[in-house]
Parts: sequence; C-alpha cells; structure tokens
Amino acid sequence: MSEKETLTLKPGLIAMEQETPPKATARTLVHSVAWNALGDWIAQIFSWACFVVVVRLLSPADYGIIAMSAAFGPLVAYFSGSGIPRAIVTLRDLTEDQLAQLNTVGLILGFVSFGLAAIIAKPIGMFYGQPRVAAVFVVSCTGLIFNGAQTVSNALLLKDMRFRTLTLFGTCAAILSSAMTLLFAWLGWGYWALVLGGLLGGILRVVLVMFTRRQTYAIPRWESVKRPLTFAMYIVFGLIAWSFYQNLDNLTAGRFLGQTALGFYAMAWSLAYVPLDKVTSLITTVLPTYISAIQNDLVTVRRHFIKLTEGVATLMFPGCVGFGLVAHELIPLVMGAKWKSAVPPLEVLSIYAAFRSIVAFVPQVLTAVGYPRFVMWTDVCATFILGLAFYLGSHWGITGIAWGWVVAYPLVVAPLYRKTFSTIGMKPGEYVGCLLPALKATVVMTIAVELVKYAVSNVPWAPVRLGSEVLTGVLVYTASLWLIRRERITDLWQLTRQFRRA
Repeated sequence: MSEKETLTLKPGLIAMEQETPPKATARTLVHSVAWNALGDWIAQIFSWACFVVVVRLLSPADYGIIAMSAAFGPLVAYFSGSGIPRAIVTLRDLTEDQLAQLNTVGLILGFVSFGLAAIIAKPIGMFYGQPRVAAVFVVSCTGLIFNGAQTVSNALLLKDMRFRTLTLFGTCAAILSSAMTLLFAWLGWGYWALVLGGLLGGILRVVLVMFTRRQTYAIPRWESVKRPLTFAMYIVFGLIAWSFYQNLDNLTAGRFLGQTALGFYAMAWSLAYVPLDKVTSLITTVLPTYISAIQNDLVTVRRHFIKLTEGVATLMFPGCVGFGLVAHELIPLVMGAKWKSAVPPLEVLSIYAAFRSIVAFVPQVLTAVGYPRFVMWTDVCATFILGLAFYLGSHWGITGIAWGWVVAYPLVVAPLYRKTFSTIGMKPGEYVGCLLPALKATVVMTIAVELVKYAVSNVPWAPVRLGSEVLTGVLVYTASLWLIRRERITDLWQLTRQFRRA
C-alpha cells in the first residue's frame, strides 16, 4: 500500500473527479474563519496596545534573551504530543478506547518533553554564552506538561469543528497574557515579563479546553495505537525540522552577531509576521479539519486551494510588502528611535512574508490528504539549505540573514508545490494565473510609494510622511487591481459580507 492508503484513507475510496462538495461545509469554513478573525482581532487590539507600552519599557537585549530561548523551545515542545491532534483529525475512525490510550500517551509525552528541556537548558545557555537563557528556557517549558495533558481534548474540539469555542479560549488567553506581560514589565521584571505573561496565558487556555472536553485515560497498547502514532510521528518530525529551520536565522544571529543584534532581528521578524499571522493563521487553524473531512473529494480540495490562494494573495501581497515600504517611518514613530536598526531586515523580511502567506496552505493540504511523510522529508532537507543560506548571509549582518529567506526559501518549497499539483490535479499555470493580478498591482503600488517617499522626504513631520505613503499605497493598489481584475474586488466584497453575516 502507499503511504496515503496506509495512514489515512481506506483503499479505493479516492474519488478524483467527484463533484459533490457540500455547500454546508464551505459555509461552515467561512463561519469558522470569521469567528477566528473576530476573536483574534479583539485579542490583537488589546495586545498591540500593551505591546506599544511594553516595547518602551524593555530593551532590545531583553528581547534578545527571549529570542535565544525561543529558538530551541519548539524543538522540545513538539514532543509533548503535537502530532496526535492532526492524527485524530485526519484519521476519522478512531474508537473511544484508542482516544483514551492516546490521551495517556499525550500526558506522558508532556512530562518527557519537560524533562528533556531541563536537560538541555544549560548547554543552550553555554551555546550562547548567556547563562540566563537556561533559566528562561526551563520556566518557559513548564507549560509543556499542560500541553501534553490537553492534546486529545483539543483535537476532539477541532474534529467537532467547535472553532467558536476554541476562538473564545484563545482570545481569553491572549488578553490575560498581554495584561500580565504589561504588569510585570511595569514592575521592572525585564525579560521575565515576557516569559511569565506568555506562560500564564497558555495555562489558562489549556485549563479551559480540558474542562470543556473531558477525556478518560487508558493504558496504551502498541497494536491499538500504532496507526495514529505512526501518523503523529511523521507530523512531529516534520514539525521539528520545520521549527529548526524557522529558528536557524535566530540561532545564526545570536551565535555570530550577538545578543543586541539578535534583539533587533527578532523584532523585525515579529513585525514582518504581523500581517501574515493575522490573516493566514486564521485559515490554517481551521483548514486541516475541513480538508480532512473532504479528503476523498480532490476536486473540492483543488477548488478550495485555488480560492484560498487567490484571496490570501490579494490581501497579503500588498499588506506585507506595504508594511516593509513604510517601516522606515513607522518603526521610529511608534516604537522609538532605539529600534531603527530593525528596519533594514524588516524591509527584506516583508518580501519573504508575502511569499510565505501563499505557501502556508501547501503542507496543510498535503498532510490532510495523506502525505505527512513527504512533508517531513522536505522539511528535513530545508534545514540544510536554509542553514547554509543564513550562515553565508550573516557576513552581511542581520539584513544578510533576512535575505537568506528570500533567496533560499523558493528552493525549499518547490518539491511541496510539485507534489501538491500532482496530487490534486492542478496545472502550474492555473496556480500562477491566480497570483498575477495581486502581484502586478503590488508592483505598481511599490513604484508609487517609492516615488511618494522621495517627494515627501523633506517634509519635517513624520506622521505626514507616513500618512502620505500609506494613503498612496492603498489607493494605487486598489485602483490597479480594479483595472487588472475588478472581479477580484467584487469577490472580496462578497466574502466580507459573508463574514459579517457569520
């Protein structure tokens, strides 16, 4: 049997040209994304307000300590049962007894991952030459025990498509995290404010999930849980490889350029990801559940994939690139002059973020239709390619490291695209065609904004310069898209109306 038939689907059930997508599923997808967006933006408005204050209370060195710790955190976090939820969502015929056994496995993995974190904490501090990183790493990883305990409960809420409930929990956790971080920063706790604020928010969400969807425990039997754990193993190793190469830039900056340089780079990375995280993650949170539900209907999978890519490209290309274009005015104005060194890498990373926004769906689709092993090996190969790119780029400082993403990442994702196109029956020209309108309009917008930047460079008031650039970008992009493909704007307006009704 193929990998897909063994791990995900029963043989012979793939309907390559089935044209029976339930409209209710599409509507539910829109409603789930709408609730995700509502909760996320409520939390984000509060978080941004706190962030503007916190970033002035803390120093770039404080953020550098957190970035050093965060570079290794996900590597042990994924051992706390991270692959089990995807296995439960994708393998839809698991029994209650199997779920109880997986719940026990998740709890055990939570303690194991925390123990692993405690073991490697001191070597991590020695690697950076910063003993404080070890203590930060251990405290941050305390939440892994809670994550392991709620693995199955969270997966069942996802499988039942209770996204409204999960959104509410995430919003409450984010608000608590931001509030505690602000309080601790105001009390003068430095980088510990970031550590403890995030930890408390995460624990609150875990408690709410476990209370809402309680799950029993049972002694694991290998023959019973072999299939879901094998699937989960591919997910975990893929996530570890992905997380490792996602943090290789931070590792490189911290190791070769120092704590303060890493603080600037980490801030640039976080800001470049703001448009990406606030739009793309709303979809990727719910997408695996829906694709798994229609995994036998590849025609519907293809239709959802192309529509989502079109919509995200239309929003994210101008959002990410535009953010980079105005960063030279926005960052000093909002965050203070001490953060100006974060602007050059931010300008480069905004280009990567625009590309990353459309790539995010590709591994999600491949995993949901039964190819987690292929995604895993692709991520493993990416570690070596990107690691070399970051090392070479570090010779030109943190901006050179940022260029490593732009140059090397297309090489990394090319195999994923090829596998996806062959699996769901899509032609590359069809995919490129859906991106061209947004890409052309973004190029025109970039030229217009650069001209305005030159024209207003002598204006003494920074808010006026920033406002002129932002207004130009919005108007030129909208007008260009209207001329190139006006039905795209109509589609977005109709989607917005659906979100409002949802």
